[in-house]
Amino acid sequence: MESISVATLDALLPQTQCTRCGYSGCLPYAQALARGEAQINRCPPGGADTIAALAAILHRPALALDPACGNAGPPPIAFIDESRCIGCAKCLPPCPVDAIVGSARKLHTVIAARCTGCELCIAPCPVDCIVLRPRDSADPAHRPPVATANRHRYLAHLRRQETRAARQAALLAERKRATHPRA
Repeated sequence: MESISVATLDALLPQTQCTRCGYSGCLPYAQALARGEAQINRCPPGGADTIAALAAILHRPALALDPACGNAGPPPIAFIDESRCIGCAKCLPPCPVDAIVGSARKLHTVIAARCTGCELCIAPCPVDCIVLRPRDSADPAHRPPVATANRHRYLAHLRRQETRAARQAALLAERKRATHPRA
């Protein structure tokens, strides 16, 4: 059997980074598919179209979506009830495409055109002010984002997280040196 590249498989996925497939994002799922370690039916955001594309390229039979991963359907949009938002900023780090804007102690909102409907912002919210709503097909801002744009935003999100973590580590190391100077 021919070897299919991870990049080719990754390009077929919707890049929502929702983790509902059981992997930490679309790329790890594509890697598992390429190694033959994952079933092709674990992507609810991609639904039947993605399953069919994966089946064709991997020469496997198409399967029904695994119900343990969730239901297929149009991607919803996260909505923040600003009257209930306390500005805790706990929803910001888990958003894989930086679709939520706001800062600590300020109200937050969702950029509808960027939201992939991944649901990752819901669990960290301590006041349950985030809900998923259906997209309004008549509103151009509610069109689902394109997979390539999702991938670019996700990679930028990861770079920002890495930079922030490196800065924090450097700051902590500097503070340690300042409080515990070598004799």
